[in-house]
Amino acid sequence: MSFLDLARAIFGLAFTLGLIGLAAWVGRRYAPQLLARFGAERGERRLTVVETLVLDPARRLVLVRVDQEERLILLGEGRELIEPRQSLPPLPPGSQP
Repeated sequence: MSFLDLARAIFGLAFTLGLIGLAAWVGRRYAPQLLARFGAERGERRLTVVETLVLDPARRLVLVRVDQEERLILLGEGRELIEPRQSLPPLPPGSQP
């Protein structure tokens, strides 16, 4: 292997790593705006996370609102436990959950 082959290999590696770094920078810089634009076209969301509570490193409670119902979900240790449904009074028009 000659010096020129070694220099060409190092230059190719540096060029490839530079392209990967540039793509990562562009993704971090412009991707959130593009994703927000695509998300805005979907319409009103039916599912919202109201609150989360970390119980310990392996488990957490998540309060989720689906339409006019709230569900309490226990996540962790490879399983989920969902509390039975609880209906909520309807929200006044124009208010955010």
